[in-house]
Amino acid sequence: MGDKNNDGKIQYTANAETNEMVKVDRDIMVLANPAIANLPNWVIALVAAGGIAAALSTAAGLLLAISSSVSHDLMKGVLTPDISEKNELFAGRVVMTISIIVAGYLGLNPPGFAAGTVALAFGLAASSIFPALMMGIFSKKMSGPAAVWGMCSGIGVTMLYVFQHKGIMFISGTEFLGGLEPNWFFGISPNAFGAVGALVNFTVAFIILKATSEAPQHIQDMVENFRTPHGKVAAAHDH
Repeated sequence: MGDKNNDGKIQYTANAETNEMVKVDRDIMVLANPAIANLPNWVIALVAAGGIAAALSTAAGLLLAISSSVSHDLMKGVLTPDISEKNELFAGRVVMTISIIVAGYLGLNPPGFAAGTVALAFGLAASSIFPALMMGIFSKKMSGPAAVWGMCSGIGVTMLYVFQHKGIMFISGTEFLGGLEPNWFFGISPNAFGAVGALVNFTVAFIILKATSEAPQHIQDMVENFRTPHGKVAAAHDH
């Protein structure tokens, strides 16, 4: 949008020459509705504060997950098991700072990278984590290699379809549709392709399971125990 006549107002008209709102963003409209309705300033402030709080809470949760994954799971669990709690905390803060800088840069360059990444994240979760969780719960015989192969296949197919349409890492000019039409796979858009990736995940995982060995017996017993607890846990439930 842009103020073409410099009157300090954004005008939305049917005339293309005088229209100043080219694209209507749904999030912006939600935040602008209180002002459009001439509601009191304190109501507008509450809506704006709610939007900012939602964004900050999501960002804070992701930063904590990233920092703890690197400092605790990777460094303390694998690379440096003898690291002190002080150094572990310091490493978490360093990782969090780097994550903020990288996320801020990628949010601005290239444009649209953040929105595309969020859509891709949901697609990747649907095509990788969701099938693995379902198979781990409902299939006692599902083995680790089969689940890993299924996750890799689901992620690969989903990323291939998304990057084919939107460019590698959403960089303009790197699309590789070739002679194919957009949404060429049964008209499915890239943002909704995670469901297809999930089906690929299930299929590949069960094919690999048939070709390899099943999960160890103690893993099957553990899954069975999750379903129907026995021993002290069962006694506590009976009580």
